[in-house]
Amino acid sequence: MSVSVRIPTILRTYTDGASEVASEGATLREVLQKLDADFPGIGARILDETGKIRRFVNVYVGEEDVRFADGLDTATPEGANISVIPAVAGG
Repeated sequence: MSVSVRIPTILRTYTDGASEVASEGATLREVLQKLDADFPGIGARILDETGKIRRFVNVYVGEEDVRFADGLDTATPEGANISVIPAVAGG
């Protein structure tokens, strides 16, 4: 299934500056695997060494935070918009 992935500014060095890229997969896990195959290294910035979404990275499929859905097994229907959002801290 073809989906659109919004890339945060900090990760755009992996996508040659593109703020949005196309990817494919029936689940978020498949989409991220394809994304890393197309843009080597980006996957390690989203997933930790155990293969889980990094603690300070939020991922949404549509309007739904995948942490409250099925995580990496969240379905990614045709045309879905996926957003990768690094958490921001400060004071």
